[in-house]
Amino acid sequence: MTKKYILNGLDCAHCAQKIADKINLLDDVQQAELNFATKTLKISAENEKTFEKAKRIVKEVEPDVKVKDFSDNDEEKPFSVVDLVVDIIGILLFATTYIFAFNKVVSSIIAVVAYLLISHKIILNLLKKIKNFDFFDENFLMVVASAGAMIIGERFEGIAVMLFFGFGEFAQQKAVDSSRKSIKSLMEIKPDTARVVKDGFEAQYPPEDISVGTVIKVLPGEKIPLEGTVLTGESAVDKSAVTGESLPENVRVGDEVISGSINLDSVITLKVAKPFAESTVAKILDLVENANEKKAKQENFITKFARVYTPIVVVIALLLGVIGSAVSGDTADFTYRALSFLVVSCPCALVLSIPLCYFCGIGAGAKHGVLIKGGNYLETLTETESVVFDKTGTLTTGKFNVGEVLPENGFKSEQVLEFAAAAESGSTHPIAKSVSESAEFDNEKLGKITEIAASGVKAVYKGKNVLVGSKRLLENGGIEFEASEKNCVYVAIDGIFAGIILIEDDIKENSFKTISALQKMGLKKIAMLTGDNRISAKSVANKLHIDEYKAECLPQQKAEYIEKLSKENKVMFVGDGINDSPVIALSDVGVAMGAVGSDSAIEASDVVLMNDDPSSLIYLFKLARKVRKIVTENIVFCLGIKVLIMILSAIGIKGIMWAAVFADVGVAILAVLNSMRLINFSLQKEKSMLK
Repeated sequence: MTKKYILNGLDCAHCAQKIADKINLLDDVQQAELNFATKTLKISAENEKTFEKAKRIVKEVEPDVKVKDFSDNDEEKPFSVVDLVVDIIGILLFATTYIFAFNKVVSSIIAVVAYLLISHKIILNLLKKIKNFDFFDENFLMVVASAGAMIIGERFEGIAVMLFFGFGEFAQQKAVDSSRKSIKSLMEIKPDTARVVKDGFEAQYPPEDISVGTVIKVLPGEKIPLEGTVLTGESAVDKSAVTGESLPENVRVGDEVISGSINLDSVITLKVAKPFAESTVAKILDLVENANEKKAKQENFITKFARVYTPIVVVIALLLGVIGSAVSGDTADFTYRALSFLVVSCPCALVLSIPLCYFCGIGAGAKHGVLIKGGNYLETLTETESVVFDKTGTLTTGKFNVGEVLPENGFKSEQVLEFAAAAESGSTHPIAKSVSESAEFDNEKLGKITEIAASGVKAVYKGKNVLVGSKRLLENGGIEFEASEKNCVYVAIDGIFAGIILIEDDIKENSFKTISALQKMGLKKIAMLTGDNRISAKSVANKLHIDEYKAECLPQQKAEYIEKLSKENKVMFVGDGINDSPVIALSDVGVAMGAVGSDSAIEASDVVLMNDDPSSLIYLFKLARKVRKIVTENIVFCLGIKVLIMILSAIGIKGIMWAAVFADVGVAILAVLNSMRLINFSLQKEKSMLK
């Protein structure tokens, strides 16, 4: 079983990682994931007692954290009035030490009391951790450093450091809370209730409790709770929270609407088409909440780095203090140097900001209708050099129109279209749907239908064997016919070539701009693989200036192409159909079209484009590169400042303990704020790429 908890009061990223590591060591735990950005702890285990053990681990590592069930997430109190009053008294007492400076004993006593008042919260937290034999964190390091400064006579600096540290921790928590609120706002697409209409009465229920086929009412201004088909009414629908599309869409009776959209104009009723667990809202929430499970290399590196960094720095500080004191004879000076060195030994800035970069990047993508299933895919995107497209529904609209019917061997146009429509009625392919909807047929006279991957269908209609599909299908069936140079569907009835149906498919509006922009971004190869005929493939490839294309591809041929190309460089495949699922899963980054794409393709993909707009790929690549840039900035900035302070501490610069505190909490605040820039990363700023 899997349970989720909210850890209210969790403000230490390093401690969060420690909690996850310890819970994962429990025998019965299959997996434990702690998402610091959302304060969410998810544990998979079989034994109920294991969850209680996990809760105890949380309290041992972070005594002040409150473990709440995921469904019982109350708001945290921003601060304690008592703590604030105690801090103010401590600051006032600290100021009076200068009044009694003439009396060292009185001044020292006041200074100690002021230190204890200002540091009380940190000291109490440390005592709780000492009780649990798990206290080696930044609180311990700060108390040791500041208390040491007090002991060697640096009272002003010892107190000021704790005051600055406390303020820095408060500011850091505010910065993290701000980022959490920004991310939380992305998750507020889920409606709390749905209005169920039955026998003329209305009642409100949670979306999770509503079954397929139920009729629901949506008032103007309300979120659409579930996927459904419009039964009554006509209105404009805002899909921006789900797909990133800024323009509203008008819907009327018979149109399908997606959950998470907002009804703008008038009352509409819907017939529910999918349970909530399969709805767009549920998929988005699941992807964003669980994106933390697939970490980028930098995230994993920082986690491992944090485990060895602090112990190494502490050992160096001890050696600096002991050896320096022994060689120079100046114990106070080298003790101060060692204590300053200790202050910068906590890696919180990195442990906090790097995962936050990826999470903010994933959140920004979700805001624009680009669902990224993990930070590792953002990282892989920065290394991707080849993009391979499917054609139908990806670069083209996938909304086919039946054109002219050219009968052969004595068959009539109406007869060819009727038999083809009947046979294609059992297929989910977009071309098949267009054919099946183009003519009426007698469903009672329709027999068995068999779909042949990447070729077409064979069926029995009115007692006759029908083949409808590609040239390959008829060739394999031993049918004699003359191939056409046009984009068409071939039809054979009882082993005789009956004729062709011309198919028209339009290229998507942004396909040309997208291909052009990708080429300008320096990608090595842009290719297209399609199961359609060579004529259609060549026409689309030429219009879009695609480097390479392959037509009439079977699924295994697409897979072989991707496997071969993957040996040369990282490959992205973009597709939408059932036949694309194996190739999407096989590629380094698989992208599925979310609105028209099949469920299997979306499930197999690493990225989902909810608006089916190929230009979203430009945003995706730019977002990945922006994330990498900010991650690099944070790593260089955090480590650079820490190393600089370590060097200055080691050579004995006075007053450096202040700077050491800045290198800990100050740098963490700046790194968090830098990461938060990703939340507002918008495609609007990148429109020049599409011109």
